[in-house]
Order: sequence, then structure tokens, then C-alpha cells
Amino acid sequence: MTEAGQGNSESFSDAQRRVRRSPLLFTTPLVLLGLLMAVLVWESVRANVTGDARTEWPWRLQLVDMEALGSLLAVAAGAVLVRAQYARTVRPYLGWRAVWAKGDLKGDVQAWRVGILNGGQHIAAIESWDCRVVLAGQGDSADGRWVDIDDAVAELTGAGLTVAEDFQLVKFGQGFPLVGTGSYETVLVGAFSKRFVETVESLYVRVRVTDVVGDSHERIGDCMKGARAVAQAPLD
Repeated sequence: MTEAGQGNSESFSDAQRRVRRSPLLFTTPLVLLGLLMAVLVWESVRANVTGDARTEWPWRLQLVDMEALGSLLAVAAGAVLVRAQYARTVRPYLGWRAVWAKGDLKGDVQAWRVGILNGGQHIAAIESWDCRVVLAGQGDSADGRWVDIDDAVAELTGAGLTVAEDFQLVKFGQGFPLVGTGSYETVLVGAFSKRFVETVESLYVRVRVTDVVGDSHERIGDCMKGARAVAQAPLD
């Protein structure tokens, strides 16, 4: 077996990246911490103003008692740190795996079988699932058009490839759970015949998932990565 989906290094980065943080669980604690820090600055400056000046506006304005402010700052800072640590703990780890195998296409022929897994400890729900097809002889660029599975299938059949004989692509709906696993068991992404591998230069899949704290993570993989390696060639 080989690792698949590393992508074209000139067009895409295969490294998993965080593309969005939860506004509620990430931004809110930071905003609260920032406001409390601003109050701390105000109260510190106000404490150094002479007694007579503190009888005049705006120095008469006391926002929070310093003792209570210290407690609130400790709680807010702790919430930010705990959230950051927990986000690392529940982060999904998306991986790809592929091998020539039988059983996924008509005629029980050898097919390049690609699967995805979540190696993290917690469930990640699929947010979006897009494809980009690059036929043999076409130029590959990072600004190519991303389409859904249905459009990708239409593009492939338009190139003369047949569903179930030359390839199959699995359609994942929004919210489909990629369960964290300690094994290497993968969820099928697609299966591709030798003719498909000869016809299609690259088939990129861009998967975006949401973890349990509301952060979004994205990874792009090329399903054709490794399919043409001599060591991975089918036996029949």
C-alpha cells in the first residue's frame, strides 16, 4: 500500500491547514480578554492620577474594582489557554491511502482504490467536498475550477470514461462524520481503472471538515498520486 493524495507540489499544498476558527468559541474569549486588558490599563492609569483630579471627569469613572478585575482576567486568560489546548486535542488528522485492488469496479478488475481516514481522536463532520479534474495533456494550475462530484462525473464521462467500469466516485453529504480511528481503516473516496489512470492526469479532492470545537480544517489530495509508480502497477 502507498500513501496517496499528496497533490501536485507546484499547484497545491497537501498539508492539512486550519481555514476557519469558531467565532463563538475562539473569538469571543479573545474579545473578552482584550476588553478586560483595556479596563486594566484604564484603572492603572486612573490609580496614578492625583486625588483631586479623580474628582473630575473622566477620572471619576471607575469601571471595575481592581480585585474583581484581577479575578476576571485570570478566568478569561485561562479560558483562552484551555480552549487552545482542547482545540489541539480534538483536531482531526486527515490522511489518504491507496492500493491496487479488486472488487470496486465491474468485472472484478484491478482498480486504484483511494480511501480517506481521520486519525484524530474525535469525530470530524464533512463541511464540503469538491473535485478538480485534469485530463492528460491539459495544463495544471492552482486556479483551476473546483466542482462537486456530479459535475466531476459529467466531465469524466464527457472524456469517454464510464461510471462503474472505469471509475466510481463516492459522494459525501454535508455533515457526514469521519470518525476518529486508531487503525488504518479508510472510507472509500473512489476507485479507478488502468484506463482511467492513463486518461486522467490528476483528480484532486478538496475536503473540508468541522471539528467538535467548530474549527474548520482542509486538505487537498490527488487521487492519481502513486497510481503510475512501477512498484504499484497492477498484476493483470
